[in-house]
Amino acid sequence: MNKTKKWLVLGLGLSVILSGALVGCGTSSKTSTNTKVANKKTLIVATSGTLYPTSFHTSKNSKLTGFDVEVVRAVAKGLHKKVQFKELSVDGQLTAVNSGKADLAANDFGLSPARKKQYALSTVYKHSFNSLVVRDKDDSGIHSWADIKGKKAAGEAGTGYQRLAQQLGAKLVNYDNVSNDVYLKDVKNGKTDLIMNDYYLQKLALKAVPNNGLHIAKNMYFTTSDDGQGVGILMKKSNTKLKKEIDREIQKLLKDGTIKKISEKYYGADVTQKPTVHISKNFTIKSKYTGQ
Repeated sequence: MNKTKKWLVLGLGLSVILSGALVGCGTSSKTSTNTKVANKKTLIVATSGTLYPTSFHTSKNSKLTGFDVEVVRAVAKGLHKKVQFKELSVDGQLTAVNSGKADLAANDFGLSPARKKQYALSTVYKHSFNSLVVRDKDDSGIHSWADIKGKKAAGEAGTGYQRLAQQLGAKLVNYDNVSNDVYLKDVKNGKTDLIMNDYYLQKLALKAVPNNGLHIAKNMYFTTSDDGQGVGILMKKSNTKLKKEIDREIQKLLKDGTIKKISEKYYGADVTQKPTVHISKNFTIKSKYTGQ
């Protein structure tokens, strides 16, 4: 396997359990902090660095790149600001935004109603849907949603995908930031049976690992209550001035086709447009989750 393939990691951080309410503070303090953050010359951006093709390294020592990374850089350029990325786990990214250690989080985050309660959400710049990866030889025994019961679902603990898999009766097999070949090999060998994830990420993951013995299940595309209206940037709820500035730049970049070009570079498709595929099911993800 070449270096590029070795470092590509499945995007298992689209949605996580959001716990803990934001702590309020005095109005004058909020206003002061709001202005201070918006006026910063360098934006601190939390991202994974392992989520292909949205935030990743092509080799161990290469520069961080990816769809969300380039969108953020384009936004910062329009605001005449520099960017400093912090590479963290999904939970770490959200914690960094809440604590103020990061100004933004950009990592293929679905702008869900739950997130809207806790974060300031940017203008949407990516639309997608979800899919299942299963084995070629037997479809992992999954031909309907009911067939997921008792199957072994691979994912990152706490994500919306694992929560949904648990709702459907699957046995959870949780991983911590491992590469594509590990995920795919385990499904192929029967250690796990399925991977739930964003369609575009799954499609590229399969392409990056030849002879994987897997495919995306036909006629089982789905959406969830955690997907929201699409993908965008997360900010602290109080950073209203920064949100307005970022929204303005995203809208410019959408209008002039810049984000479309970035998406075609990384996804091979224009993800700024809503997909027209048939969605088999829309799931409401329940809050109850045991992680098992």
